[in-house]
Amino acid sequence: MKTLSYFILFAFLLSCAGPEPRKPIKVQSGSFYKESVERNKKLLAEEEQLIREIITRDSLHQYISSASGSWYYYDNKVEGEGILPEPDDLVTLSYDIRNLQNDTIYKADEIGVITYKVDKQELFPGLRNAVKLLKENEVATFLVPSSLGYGYHGDDKRIGINVPLKTTISILKIEKQQKKDKTVN
Repeated sequence: MKTLSYFILFAFLLSCAGPEPRKPIKVQSGSFYKESVERNKKLLAEEEQLIREIITRDSLHQYISSASGSWYYYDNKVEGEGILPEPDDLVTLSYDIRNLQNDTIYKADEIGVITYKVDKQELFPGLRNAVKLLKENEVATFLVPSSLGYGYHGDDKRIGINVPLKTTISILKIEKQQKKDKTVN
Protein backbone atom coordinates (compact mmCIF):
# COMPACT_ATOMS: atom_id res chain seq x y z
CA MET A 1 0.00 0.00 0.00
CA LYS A 2 2.92 2.28 0.78
CA THR A 3 4.36 1.82 -2.69
CA LEU A 4 0.98 2.59 -4.22
CA SER A 5 0.82 5.84 -2.20
CA TYR A 6 4.34 6.78 -3.34
CA PHE A 7 3.42 5.95 -6.94
CA ILE A 8 0.26 8.10 -6.80
CA LEU A 9 2.19 10.96 -5.16
CA PHE A 10 4.95 10.67 -7.78
CA ALA A 11 2.39 10.59 -10.66
CA PHE A 12 0.60 13.61 -9.16
CA LEU A 13 3.84 15.62 -8.94
CA LEU A 14 4.74 14.76 -12.53
CA SER A 15 1.34 15.77 -13.81
CA CYS A 16 1.59 19.17 -12.08
CA ALA A 17 4.63 20.12 -14.11
CA GLY A 18 3.48 22.73 -16.66
CA PRO A 19 3.72 22.15 -20.36
CA GLU A 20 7.15 22.61 -21.76
CA PRO A 21 7.29 25.77 -23.86
CA ARG A 22 7.94 25.39 -27.55
CA LYS A 23 11.22 26.66 -28.87
CA PRO A 24 10.99 29.46 -31.43
CA ILE A 25 11.33 28.50 -35.04
CA LYS A 26 14.61 29.51 -36.56
CA VAL A 27 14.06 32.73 -38.46
CA GLN A 28 14.98 32.48 -42.11
CA SER A 29 17.10 35.14 -43.65
CA GLY A 30 15.70 37.34 -46.42
CA SER A 31 16.92 34.89 -49.05
CA PHE A 32 13.44 33.36 -49.44
CA TYR A 33 12.00 36.76 -50.30
CA LYS A 34 14.87 37.58 -52.62
CA GLU A 35 14.36 34.28 -54.45
CA SER A 36 10.62 34.93 -54.66
CA VAL A 37 11.19 38.42 -56.07
CA GLU A 38 13.66 37.08 -58.64
CA ARG A 39 11.25 34.29 -59.64
CA ASN A 40 8.41 36.81 -60.08
CA LYS A 41 10.60 39.17 -62.11
CA LYS A 42 11.59 36.30 -64.38
CA LEU A 43 7.95 35.20 -64.79
CA LEU A 44 6.87 38.77 -65.61
CA ALA A 45 9.67 39.13 -68.17
CA GLU A 46 8.61 35.86 -69.86
CA GLU A 47 4.96 36.94 -69.95
CA GLU A 48 5.85 40.37 -71.32
CA GLN A 49 7.94 38.71 -74.04
CA LEU A 50 4.99 36.46 -74.95
CA ILE A 51 2.70 39.50 -75.11
CA ARG A 52 5.20 41.39 -77.30
CA GLU A 53 5.29 38.41 -79.68
CA ILE A 54 1.49 38.44 -79.90
CA ILE A 55 1.52 42.17 -80.60
CA THR A 56 4.19 41.74 -83.30
CA ARG A 57 2.18 39.02 -85.06
CA ASP A 58 -1.08 41.01 -84.88
CA SER A 59 -0.94 43.42 -87.80
CA LEU A 60 -4.66 44.27 -87.60
CA HIS A 61 -4.55 46.25 -84.36
CA GLN A 62 -2.55 49.13 -82.97
CA TYR A 63 -1.69 48.35 -79.35
CA ILE A 64 -1.29 50.91 -76.60
CA SER A 65 0.79 50.27 -73.50
CA SER A 66 -0.92 51.28 -70.27
CA ALA A 67 0.92 52.74 -67.29
CA SER A 68 -0.16 49.77 -65.17
CA GLY A 69 1.58 47.20 -67.37
CA SER A 70 -1.09 45.87 -69.69
CA TRP A 71 -1.46 46.40 -73.46
CA TYR A 72 -4.70 47.12 -75.29
CA TYR A 73 -6.33 48.05 -78.54
CA TYR A 74 -9.70 49.57 -79.26
CA ASP A 75 -12.42 47.49 -80.86
CA ASN A 76 -14.67 50.56 -80.74
CA LYS A 77 -13.19 53.97 -79.91
CA VAL A 78 -15.41 56.97 -79.21
CA GLU A 79 -13.87 60.01 -80.86
CA GLY A 80 -14.03 63.44 -79.31
CA GLU A 81 -15.01 64.44 -75.84
CA GLY A 82 -16.08 61.89 -73.33
CA ILE A 83 -15.80 61.24 -69.67
CA LEU A 84 -13.48 58.72 -68.08
CA PRO A 85 -14.53 56.95 -64.89
CA GLU A 86 -13.09 58.24 -61.64
CA PRO A 87 -13.11 56.70 -58.16
CA ASP A 88 -16.64 56.24 -56.76
CA ASP A 89 -18.31 56.49 -60.21
CA LEU A 90 -20.66 53.65 -61.13
CA VAL A 91 -19.69 51.89 -64.35
CA THR A 92 -21.92 49.36 -66.08
CA LEU A 93 -19.80 47.00 -68.13
CA SER A 94 -19.45 43.56 -69.58
CA TYR A 95 -16.28 41.58 -70.21
CA ASP A 96 -15.00 38.16 -71.11
CA ILE A 97 -11.83 36.37 -70.05
CA ARG A 98 -9.59 34.35 -72.37
CA ASN A 99 -6.05 33.05 -72.20
CA LEU A 100 -3.42 34.41 -74.59
CA GLN A 101 -4.08 31.53 -77.01
CA ASN A 102 -7.60 33.01 -77.31
CA ASP A 103 -9.28 30.04 -75.59
CA THR A 104 -12.38 31.26 -73.76
CA ILE A 105 -12.23 30.87 -69.98
CA TYR A 106 -15.36 32.88 -69.12
CA LYS A 107 -17.83 34.17 -71.73
CA ALA A 108 -19.30 37.63 -71.28
CA ASP A 109 -22.75 35.98 -71.04
CA GLU A 110 -21.57 33.84 -68.12
CA ILE A 111 -20.20 36.83 -66.23
CA GLY A 112 -23.15 39.02 -67.16
CA VAL A 113 -23.46 42.78 -67.13
CA ILE A 114 -22.08 44.18 -63.91
CA THR A 115 -22.22 47.55 -62.20
CA TYR A 116 -18.88 48.39 -60.67
CA LYS A 117 -18.08 51.20 -58.23
CA VAL A 118 -14.66 52.37 -59.45
CA ASP A 119 -11.82 51.51 -57.05
CA LYS A 120 -14.28 50.43 -54.36
CA GLN A 121 -15.08 46.86 -55.40
CA GLU A 122 -12.97 43.79 -56.03
CA LEU A 123 -12.12 42.99 -59.61
CA PHE A 124 -8.80 41.61 -60.75
CA PRO A 125 -6.22 44.45 -60.94
CA GLY A 126 -5.94 44.50 -64.73
CA LEU A 127 -9.69 44.97 -65.09
CA ARG A 128 -9.81 47.67 -62.39
CA ASN A 129 -7.11 49.60 -64.25
CA ALA A 130 -8.67 48.99 -67.68
CA VAL A 131 -12.07 50.38 -66.69
CA LYS A 132 -10.48 53.76 -65.92
CA LEU A 133 -9.02 53.99 -69.45
CA LEU A 134 -12.29 53.66 -71.36
CA LYS A 135 -15.14 56.08 -72.05
CA GLU A 136 -18.82 55.22 -72.28
CA ASN A 137 -19.62 52.99 -75.30
CA GLU A 138 -15.98 52.09 -75.88
CA VAL A 139 -14.85 48.50 -76.31
CA ALA A 140 -11.23 47.45 -75.95
CA THR A 141 -9.25 44.24 -75.70
CA PHE A 142 -6.54 44.05 -73.04
CA LEU A 143 -3.56 41.71 -72.73
CA VAL A 144 -2.83 41.37 -69.03
CA PRO A 145 0.18 39.69 -67.39
CA SER A 146 -0.71 37.23 -64.63
CA SER A 147 0.47 39.66 -61.94
CA LEU A 148 -2.42 41.93 -62.99
CA GLY A 149 -4.77 38.99 -63.50
CA TYR A 150 -5.41 36.36 -60.86
CA GLY A 151 -1.71 35.93 -60.03
CA TYR A 152 -0.13 32.96 -58.36
CA HIS A 153 -3.44 31.80 -56.90
CA GLY A 154 -5.77 31.69 -59.89
CA ASP A 155 -9.50 32.00 -59.30
CA ASP A 156 -9.93 28.50 -57.79
CA LYS A 157 -12.20 27.57 -60.70
CA ARG A 158 -11.06 27.83 -64.31
CA ILE A 159 -8.10 30.20 -64.19
CA GLY A 160 -4.91 28.45 -63.16
CA ILE A 161 -1.89 29.87 -61.43
CA ASN A 162 0.16 32.53 -63.22
CA VAL A 163 -2.06 32.68 -66.32
CA PRO A 164 -1.77 35.86 -68.40
CA LEU A 165 -5.18 36.93 -69.66
CA LYS A 166 -6.89 38.52 -72.63
CA THR A 167 -10.12 40.32 -71.87
CA THR A 168 -12.50 42.37 -74.01
CA ILE A 169 -14.27 45.06 -72.01
CA SER A 170 -17.38 46.99 -73.06
CA ILE A 171 -18.23 50.13 -71.09
CA LEU A 172 -21.99 50.45 -71.32
CA LYS A 173 -22.68 53.36 -68.97
CA ILE A 174 -20.79 55.70 -66.63
CA GLU A 175 -22.71 57.37 -63.81
CA LYS A 176 -20.72 60.22 -62.28
CA GLN A 177 -21.10 60.45 -58.52
CA GLN A 178 -21.41 63.74 -56.71
CA LYS A 179 -18.25 64.71 -54.86
CA LYS A 180 -18.91 65.37 -51.19
CA ASP A 181 -17.73 68.78 -50.12
CA LYS A 182 -15.35 68.36 -47.21
CA THR A 183 -14.95 72.05 -46.37
CA VAL A 184 -15.53 73.15 -42.79
CA ASN A 185 -17.35 76.42 -42.07
